[in-house]
Amino acid sequence: MSDIKPRIDHLPREEWTDDAREVFAFWGEPNAWEEGSKTNVMMTLANHPDLAKPYNLWSKHLLMSNTLGVRVLEILILRVAVRVKSEYEWHNHVGYGLNAGLTLEEIAAIRDYPNDWDWAEADAIILKAVDELIDAGNWSDATWETLGKYFDTKQKMDLVFSIGHYVMTSWALSAMGVPIEGGADKIGFDLKTQSGKTPGKTYKPGETEDWTDSRGY
Repeated sequence: MSDIKPRIDHLPREEWTDDAREVFAFWGEPNAWEEGSKTNVMMTLANHPDLAKPYNLWSKHLLMSNTLGVRVLEILILRVAVRVKSEYEWHNHVGYGLNAGLTLEEIAAIRDYPNDWDWAEADAIILKAVDELIDAGNWSDATWETLGKYFDTKQKMDLVFSIGHYVMTSWALSAMGVPIEGGADKIGFDLKTQSGKTPGKTYKPGETEDWTDSRGY
């Protein structure tokens, strides 16, 4: 369990309007409309449905249906999580990254970039693109040109918006004090779990019927 102290409480049941329930149920959790979401982020965002509903639509595109491959997306998100120190995003996306085909050794190398890991150029440019945007607020011409070797225009657009989105989301989770869900086997930046088990694959919303159960919620 996370030791982060929430700054915004879960929406009280007596305030569960239909708009709030749309937030709970957006990702397809069983019984979420009636019982609320098992995820702390949705229960926090439900305090502001007018913000949360468009946020969910935008997030679903970037997480589930943008033009980037899942491996590229997970490299990007894990690097963002390290750079902005988001425990919540790191914990969740280690499992997603493993499910996308990354190894624990590669995930450690994402954390430690730049290092002596022998990245293929197509992977290394993603890590560089994340760091350049965070550090400089822009990409150099050289980075833009290298990205063009591997990604078309739509993919580069999804790439820059995905980096920005996950920085924003990480900031929001940290600033609002959204903790990792109780029951989850927290994965630290050292890639060790609270239980001492080796981190394993986890599933994104809708990938399996029991996706929340597989994450210990």
